[in-house]
Amino acid sequence: MPDRPEVTAVEIARLAGVGRAAVSNWRRRHPDFPRPVGGTDSSPAFALAEVEAWLRSQGKIAELPLLERVWRLVETLRDPAGHPAAPLVRAGAVLLLHHREPDRWAALADQPDTRLATALPRALADTARTVFGPDAATGNGTEGSDGSDGATGLGRPGLFGSTELDLARLLARLAAEEGPAAGYEQLLTRYAEANTRQLSPTPPEAAELLAAVAGVPATVLDPATGLGALLLALPSTTDRYGQDTDPVTTALARLRLALHAPATDPAPLPVDLRPGDALRADAYTGHTFDAVLCQPPYNERDWGHDELQFDRRWPGGLVPPRGESELAWVLHCLARTRPGGLTALLLPPTVAARRAGRRVRAELLRSGALRAVVALPAGAAPPYGVPLHLWVLRAPRPGDDFRQVLMLDAAATSPGSAELAEGGRDKVRWPELRRTVLDAWRAFDLAAREGLPLPEDRPGRYRTVAAIDLLDDETDLSPARHVPPAAPAGGAAGLSHLGGRLTELLAGLADPGTLLPGPAADPVPGAGGGAGPVVTLGELVRAGLLEVHSSGAGAPTRPAGTDPSATPVLTDQDLVTGAAPGAVLDRAAAEGTPLTRPGDVLVPALGGGVARVVGPGGPPAGAALGRQLHLLRPDPAALDPDFLAGHLRSTAAARRAASHASTTTRLDIRRVELPRLPIAEQRRLGTAFARLAVFDATLQQAAALGHALAQTVTDALAAGTAEPPPAP
Repeated sequence: MPDRPEVTAVEIARLAGVGRAAVSNWRRRHPDFPRPVGGTDSSPAFALAEVEAWLRSQGKIAELPLLERVWRLVETLRDPAGHPAAPLVRAGAVLLLHHREPDRWAALADQPDTRLATALPRALADTARTVFGPDAATGNGTEGSDGSDGATGLGRPGLFGSTELDLARLLARLAAEEGPAAGYEQLLTRYAEANTRQLSPTPPEAAELLAAVAGVPATVLDPATGLGALLLALPSTTDRYGQDTDPVTTALARLRLALHAPATDPAPLPVDLRPGDALRADAYTGHTFDAVLCQPPYNERDWGHDELQFDRRWPGGLVPPRGESELAWVLHCLARTRPGGLTALLLPPTVAARRAGRRVRAELLRSGALRAVVALPAGAAPPYGVPLHLWVLRAPRPGDDFRQVLMLDAAATSPGSAELAEGGRDKVRWPELRRTVLDAWRAFDLAAREGLPLPEDRPGRYRTVAAIDLLDDETDLSPARHVPPAAPAGGAAGLSHLGGRLTELLAGLADPGTLLPGPAADPVPGAGGGAGPVVTLGELVRAGLLEVHSSGAGAPTRPAGTDPSATPVLTDQDLVTGAAPGAVLDRAAAEGTPLTRPGDVLVPALGGGVARVVGPGGPPAGAALGRQLHLLRPDPAALDPDFLAGHLRSTAAARRAASHASTTTRLDIRRVELPRLPIAEQRRLGTAFARLAVFDATLQQAAALGHALAQTVTDALAAGTAEPPPAP
């Protein structure tokens, strides 16, 4: 374990808001750049304090952000032989003390280190026992493989070292500035981003959807808890139970739930999370719950098929095939649901159609357990490139002969819902998706429970199918196979509108001949690599003629709602596609976040060839920066924005200022070169660049609209809802 925080070149780049190539250049060009103190030749490590001092002396950062300082100390406390998240358990415990007993921390804060080193661990242990009950001291009898307490890591008060005390004081500042729960969320997000192979947290929007489907249950189980996202979406008054194979992750989830519960909630909290493999070592054998919510691990080959051959959870002894681990989780969740209770799972779409699982699917249909299969758009939950399915089941009750299944295609492509169908992590329109799913499910479920007429089918969106009609050689439960396509929106009038809009766009395109330049009598000095004076953007920054703001991971966001005062967040994908922002700035991060102004130039950090000027027809003013964006703010008296954006879109700029350390091209914005030209000449060229940008954007809109029109007419002709035009 290092005795002081260390950072790699990638982390230095993130601190300074630059690419990794820039850090390599600093090491070569600046003899006073800090020397490596560890790591390897290919990935050296540097002392954080030395790096921070050097960056500050060079004017590249003013002060290391508080969250970054906290994270560095967390990294310092990490034991290479232990669990990577173990320090976050203690960090969460300190924040829990601030949340539940702020006065006790205030009394400890002024203590000398020699007394605080023993008093603080005792205080954390006392708080854990109060909040979680007496089992907090033993972790339900289970310890982690790294020796940490399986439940909270606080059962045995110990001795804090100087680094742990420094971390505790920084956490006190973080709690004061962000709040204990929000501060812990930032640390968990950082940990999840650094361990994407081990963790794939369910996003809060998806978790809230599953919780809304479940209604208002009194007891809920999540047998694959992870960081507790699904349980967190439920009210803190709900009795929440969970299990996870990783004891430390279980501890993190338990602390997370406690931090989000109001400090006034009576203790001990109704939270019972236990470590262990829910399939092989079910911690809740013999218990049933009002609802079970789960996003299980996918594609597990070693899930316990051989040793669970005679398990009582398999109906009629029907053992899920070895390659159908997801169906094993479905049956496990159903077995832990009380009769009439609800089970909801997020599953890969292949589970609905793989031939090996058809017998299990058929049994779910015959028993009446399966009630709905909902196809979600790609980007709703990890893996974000896959359009997951939401399965909703009810544990059968004696005498319940309801045998109908709701097939809901919430990812269906239909005119007027392109955004919903398009998918993508930042493109899912959660308010529309939530309304679509819940309206259809609640109407169907009410009819099923009360014996009312089932809601009428809606082509292109949902259909009620009798279970017997799904029982065939394949038993394919994919909604796309059972929901008929929707008729074109607006019928002939809608098609006419699309055609008219396309004609309007094409008519608005400038004559290409007016955009083509003539040959220059003399090449522009410095352009295209020719002779003549040039200046880099880095030099313009040092001269005070240009400001550069790099977003790095971007500002924290939340889904766009109906609040008109919310600050929109522009992502790199929004910039590339020209789409409107789909998220807004999280209130906790709104203060001090740079916002776009008219005349700013926005450039994606990854890739090249895209640069847009904020203003009419471009990105909106007053937006915050999402991930991987550069904001350039030129002095308009010395540097024309359209001139700057035009050169950033040029092939030469992307070629000379790009780094290729991996398969992704990253633009080192400060290396971009511009010809030194008078402001009048800049504006003349900027006008030409701006006209070309408008031409290109209009052409892309026309292409997209033309494709939509062709697809809509094709679907209408194939469905027999439109007649072909007369032959010419």
